[in-house]
Amino acid sequence: MNGILLVDKEQDWTSNDVVIKLKGILHERRIGHSGTLDPMATGLLVVFVGRATRAVEFAEHDRKRYLACLRLGITTDTQDITGSILERKQVCVTEAELVSALARFRGEQQQIPPMYSAIRVGGKRLYEIARKGGEIQRAPRPITIHELRLLGKEGEDWLLDVSCSKGTYIRTLCHDIGQSLGCGACMSALRRTEAGSFSVDDALRIADVQRLRDEGKIESSLLPVDSLFSREMSCTATESETRRIYCGSDYPTAHEDGVYRVYDPDGRFLMLGRAEAGIMKTIKSFYEV
Repeated sequence: MNGILLVDKEQDWTSNDVVIKLKGILHERRIGHSGTLDPMATGLLVVFVGRATRAVEFAEHDRKRYLACLRLGITTDTQDITGSILERKQVCVTEAELVSALARFRGEQQQIPPMYSAIRVGGKRLYEIARKGGEIQRAPRPITIHELRLLGKEGEDWLLDVSCSKGTYIRTLCHDIGQSLGCGACMSALRRTEAGSFSVDDALRIADVQRLRDEGKIESSLLPVDSLFSREMSCTATESETRRIYCGSDYPTAHEDGVYRVYDPDGRFLMLGRAEAGIMKTIKSFYEV
């Protein structure tokens, strides 16, 4: 069983919980995902099954889109609503003031990761230090907020649509927006809606995966691994070129320089390749061995 499975992660599940559950359902030990979601978050988890796990490294860098709930006036130690409240302040922020504040967070910037994160410092996870009451200085990391829009308000929460680069902490973004407004803020809910070219609208819940597996239909729900590279050019290798690919060898090509999805004469996806100066080289192979 090989391919990409789009999962709609439920609240209170860790991303690893999803992987462990799927290993049992699919009877496949080679399962991985790109882009961890916190337990409180829901939404799209792109899961790679079988030999498709070789593609995880390429998906990790895809931009992600989220629907986030921003709650002004509350600052917590985890920067989300599940943490201990550190401070409450009265909120006197208008919609216009919030819209103006959001503009300052678009584009390339430096973000200080939260203490409650899985980043390793000195061999320890930051959250392990934080749970013992410790705090250490964290170096800011470069991120990009491609889009940041205010969608409206539901109850006491403002709804944000965020498109961002790998490594962006949305709860830290919410925290920082609150700091810039002087009233503090935390993230009260989060849902990932997109990852690269994939959408949560096409995702399955774990219960759906189990049902399809029981019905013998789960393989039809797996996307082919080459769908991850749909934005790249494609080409077909000749039979002799295919043999060279299977041997891990480069071969001469007339294709213009660039990255390609390379298929054999029967249309089977062989590899992600790079044409450079008349030579086709393997970036990563995906044929069955």
